Amino acid sequence: MIINYQHRMSGHCESGVTSNLINHNNLPISEPMVFGIGSGLFFAYIPFVKLFHAPLFTFRILPGMLFSRTARNIGFDYIKKTYKDKKEAMDELDENLAKGIPVGLQVGVYHLSYMPAEYRIHFNAHSCIVIGRENGTYIVSDPVIENLVDISYADLVKVRFPSGLFAPHGKMYFPVNVPENFDLRKAIKKGIEKNTAQMLNGPIPLIGTNGINFLGNRIKNWPEKFGAITANYYLGQLLFMLEEAGTGGAGFRFIYGAFLKEAGEKLDNHKLYDLSKEMGETANLWRYFASIGAKNCKSRGGIDTSYEELSKLLIEIAKKERNIFNQLKSVRV
Repeated sequence: MIINYQHRMSGHCESGVTSNLINHNNLPISEPMVFGIGSGLFFAYIPFVKLFHAPLFTFRILPGMLFSRTARNIGFDYIKKTYKDKKEAMDELDENLAKGIPVGLQVGVYHLSYMPAEYRIHFNAHSCIVIGRENGTYIVSDPVIENLVDISYADLVKVRFPSGLFAPHGKMYFPVNVPENFDLRKAIKKGIEKNTAQMLNGPIPLIGTNGINFLGNRIKNWPEKFGAITANYYLGQLLFMLEEAGTGGAGFRFIYGAFLKEAGEKLDNHKLYDLSKEMGETANLWRYFASIGAKNCKSRGGIDTSYEELSKLLIEIAKKERNIFNQLKSVRV
C-alpha cells in the first residue's frame, strides 16, 4: 500500500518534511514560511562537545524542534514519539501507514541505502517521510532526493536506531487536526520573536550572534593553540557544517531570507522585504568565508586567506547578523 502523497523536494530536510506533511493535510504553506514560523535559524560553537573529533558547530536549531515550534505557532496537534524497542517502533509505523498517515522520521544517514555512497556519513539528524510499504520494502519521500525511493525493513531499522550524537531512538512524528486556515500574522510574529531572542539573547556567549563573534575572536589563535594540522582539521569541520551537512549554514540564511521576503509580501511589510535582502547578503558573506577557508585548508591561498582574515570576516558577519535581528526586534508585524 502506498499513500496518495505528493512528493516535493526542498532546500532543507526538516523544513521540507514539515511543509510537506502540513500540505498533505490540506494547509498550503511553503518551506521558507515553515522555517521562519518555526524559528529555525541559529548558530552555536560548542568546543567541549565533539563531532567527528572536532568542536560542534551548528547553524540550525536542534533536530525536531522546527516541526514542534511550527505546530505550536500555527496551532495544530501532533504525535511525536521515540522508542526503546525496535519492533514496537516498526509496528507502530506500519499501523500508521495502514491508516493512510504519512510519517516523518528522524534518521541517521550512514545506512540510507538509497543515498549516494559519498553522502553516507555518521550524521543522525536527517528527516524523511515514509508513505507506504510493499512486500516488506518501505516507500520513502526524502525531500533532498528527486524521486520517491525505497528502503528495506532491515535498513530502515538501522537508520532509525543509530548510535552517537543526536541518536533519534526511532523518532517518528506527524501532524494531527491541522486547521483549514490560521492567523498567519500571529504565527510570523511569534516565529520572528523567538528567532530574534535566540540569536541576540543567548544565555552563554557561544550561541547566536555572540557565538559567531566569539568564534571570530578565537579562530585566529587556532594554529598557535592547536598546531597547523589540527587547526586545519577544525576549520574543515566548520566548513563542512557551513556548506554540506544538513543544508549548511549559508543555505539556512538564504531560506530565512526567503521567509522574510514572503512574510513581507503577504503582510505588505516593506521592512521585512528589505531585511530579506540583507539576510541574503549575509548568506553570501558566509559563502565567501567558506571559499577562502577552503583555500586555507588546501594551502592554496595567501595572506588574504589567513586565520587572521577569517577572524575579521566572522566578526563582520556577527555584526551584520546582530544588526538584522536588532532591526527585526523593532519591526511591527
